[in-house]
Amino acid sequence: MNELAPERTGYTACPHDCPSTCALEVELLDGHTIGRVRGARDNSYTAGVICAKVARYAERVHHPDRLLKPLRRVGAKGEGRWQELSWDDALDLAAERFLAAEQRLGSETVWPYYYAGTMGLVQRDSINKLCHAKDYSRQFDSICTNAAWTGFFLGTGTVAGPDPREMAKSDCVVIWGTNAVSTQVNVMTHAIRARRERGAKIVVVDIYDNPTAKQADVKLILKPGTDGALACAVMHVLFRDGLADRDYLQSHADDAAGLEKHLKSRGPDWAAPITGLSVAEIEAFAHLVGGTKRTFFRLGYGFTRQRNGVINMHAASCIATVTGAWKYEGGGAFHSNHAIFGLDKSEITGTAFSNPGIRHLDQSQIGRVLTGDAAALRGGPEVTALFVQNTNPVNVAPEQRKVMEGFARQDLFTVVHEQFMTETAAMADIVLPATMFLEHDDIYRGGGNQFIVLGPKLIEPPEGPRPNLFVVNELARRLGVPDPSEFEAEADTLINNMLQRSGHGDLATLKENRWIDCQPDFETAHFVHGFAWPDGKFRFRLDWQGANAPNRPPDSMGPQGPHDRLPPFPDHIDLIEAADDRHPFRLATSPARTFLNSTFSETESSRKREGRPELMIGHDDALALGIADGDLVTIGNDRGSVRLHARLVGGLRAGVLISEGLWPNDAFVDGEGINVLTGADSIAPFGGAAFHDNRVWLRR
Repeated sequence: MNELAPERTGYTACPHDCPSTCALEVELLDGHTIGRVRGARDNSYTAGVICAKVARYAERVHHPDRLLKPLRRVGAKGEGRWQELSWDDALDLAAERFLAAEQRLGSETVWPYYYAGTMGLVQRDSINKLCHAKDYSRQFDSICTNAAWTGFFLGTGTVAGPDPREMAKSDCVVIWGTNAVSTQVNVMTHAIRARRERGAKIVVVDIYDNPTAKQADVKLILKPGTDGALACAVMHVLFRDGLADRDYLQSHADDAAGLEKHLKSRGPDWAAPITGLSVAEIEAFAHLVGGTKRTFFRLGYGFTRQRNGVINMHAASCIATVTGAWKYEGGGAFHSNHAIFGLDKSEITGTAFSNPGIRHLDQSQIGRVLTGDAAALRGGPEVTALFVQNTNPVNVAPEQRKVMEGFARQDLFTVVHEQFMTETAAMADIVLPATMFLEHDDIYRGGGNQFIVLGPKLIEPPEGPRPNLFVVNELARRLGVPDPSEFEAEADTLINNMLQRSGHGDLATLKENRWIDCQPDFETAHFVHGFAWPDGKFRFRLDWQGANAPNRPPDSMGPQGPHDRLPPFPDHIDLIEAADDRHPFRLATSPARTFLNSTFSETESSRKREGRPELMIGHDDALALGIADGDLVTIGNDRGSVRLHARLVGGLRAGVLISEGLWPNDAFVDGEGINVLTGADSIAPFGGAAFHDNRVWLRR
């Protein structure tokens, strides 16, 4: 793209919604231009490896379609006619309309809505300070992590675990429910190193033969939503065949005897028809992990995005406790290091202003909220003003038709702060241009590793875009917050204060060192002296009424989903949207390799590699329906229907369909995206979105 020689190398972190949070080296060609982006070679987790989409980030930063000027809608919503405004005029108008909405229906009629378009702690989370200071409706973050974190936490009492770099020291790496090749490439870096240097086996547990499964020594292709059944059958074999570490269970688990009794009827013969695996496959997997003490279970998010996802995660994490794998370097179970960083974000998020009486609205149910669903509104007023940062709900949220209907309301005033004219921005009244991560200061923490990484401003943005923090602070001043001085600090001040309050030194030191390794010592990370519950015991038996979680909904929302049906021990429970006569197929909307949610779908190289929206269909299912490769097909359910092209593949269970990637809605034949088909009903017990749990019909 650029022929200039680099002036210097800049150091930062990838800002996107990925557990790897890669430390980056960026070629800086001049004060406004970047060249190649590489993984930091001296960061022991990134280890010089990044995904192809971020390596080509110059294509995104210097994209000709970037938003550069504030815009005001002058035509009908979604029509695409805009008038340029100055920043002052745009912010004045936004504040005027927010204040008018507040005066008419109260402060809760305004909803600041955001998520993970950037994972920077300043630029992502500062919107919460405005929310708290103005008593606007608060957001319950349910859409991504909730089911996974809850399931892992229920066993260990925390969301942390062995050093993920220990995968390289393992004798068996089980990659469960995550397509790491496509979504967190650094997992593969360390797993493949273990295979190369130690002869380790790589096992992949997933619902289709994706790029990660193709690199496995053992691949177990399940029916969607049946991971709990596999985990139970594995533990049945471990107890039955003397592969359970009974001394470890005695000292570190709560009710191993109760679990063993429960699993008596949960053997491979029971699990095989549920999962689609053979009895032999289940037996072999159980003996592999039972006989390989240094087995590292790398547990992802994907398999928890089912209506029984919390049970699936908890059941899978239990296996490492039955085998005692936690005792060994290179062994144990890991999902995220969320709990280890101890960062005090209170100044950034404005928790001092928080009013506990303000309602929370479920971000996954934005369609229901905006269309006036009384239950989704939680007893408060309708939402008539919306401020959106870092997310594209018209494309990524469940129940897309309801989301579109809500955004199309004439009485809804919407401000969207964005980098491109996304589907959500196209439905706004005011669109504000946003900077990209290389154009502002921020700080990041890795979920899939143990690093806090600084993300300093490396280049000047084009004339026009402004950072999230700037917009939040400027709106606060215009909206008459009680203490405007609380909205004056720049990003570097907020970062420095947070580091000092959290015991992580200061910004000057972090600038020099580039990152902080927060990994606890072996004994802490492997729970040698006990798990994070008061009694130190890993919990097999679950008390759902008294359960806690990292992101438990507020008491005003209460338990979510059919929580009364949750079992006391690991199990397979049929809460999934099971196929029926009208909907004989089950659909998962899995990530694509060169998109990240809806990000990168605007770049030419990513779109060229992905081709077009397609539906992966097994050969036998296609033959039965007379569908040929490339045919235009329709899939649907009670929420709607979508047309896209068929791609015939192997490695799918009968009755399972896969659609990879969040393509822009207009890439589909009828202008509606795949999330037309996904539901927004909550995962039990504490919420979450079941993106990979949809029953559908299929027609040629």
